Amino acid sequence: MTDLDPGARRIEPGRIIGEVFRIYREQAAVLLPVAVVLFAIDAVVTYVLKDGALAFIASLVTLVAATFYQGMVVQLVRDVIDGRRDNSIGDLLRSVSPVVLTLIVVSILAAIATGIGFILLIVPGLFLLTIWSVIAPVVVVERPGVFASFGRSRALVKGHGWQVFGVIVLVFGLLLVVAVLTAILIAAVGDVGGAVIGWALNVVTAPISALVAAVLYFALRVIHGEPARPEDAVQWMPPGALPGGPGLA
Repeated sequence: MTDLDPGARRIEPGRIIGEVFRIYREQAAVLLPVAVVLFAIDAVVTYVLKDGALAFIASLVTLVAATFYQGMVVQLVRDVIDGRRDNSIGDLLRSVSPVVLTLIVVSILAAIATGIGFILLIVPGLFLLTIWSVIAPVVVVERPGVFASFGRSRALVKGHGWQVFGVIVLVFGLLLVVAVLTAILIAAVGDVGGAVIGWALNVVTAPISALVAAVLYFALRVIHGEPARPEDAVQWMPPGALPGGPGLA
């Protein structure tokens, strides 16, 4: 990784996305097997408990699976930003356990607030989505508690809001195309086929959204003059970031 002056950098959406896919390629042997197992369990539960009140239980399983996976990916990126992976899959999964409950609570609160923002005028929802874009990595790495996590994410994004929003737009556009194509395929098959396709979609796309949040978090730490990882002085940034002005958020 490069060791550049943090003050001379800004978030550059294209380079962040490039770093996301670089880590995706290099760590696919970790990212995909874990996604296969977690989202297979989720797909089976969702298919079996799809009717009536049981659907609520399926939703909880989906939330836990997605949360656990997000936490694992954050720990993976934390591990590899020094250029090598030191932890096994088991180590990464165990490291998430202490913060899973906090992650779930934070995810629910953020989803409710952002949803209300979208219902009201859309713009407040987009604003909240941007300033809380790195809240999951904050919980996993820094463990400041539920409510402090929101403020910490806002502080990291501050001054780089437009760039972070640009990353979100790029990722949303990519995932939207995949989702539309997948919906067309699901419409052409039965329930079982649809469940399998939905599972495959989760396996392929879950690493992308999880990696985006993690890469953004560690990049923002460096931009603010902090070590990428609190436990050491590794100075990391997706290569090639250029000087630039602040964002609005």
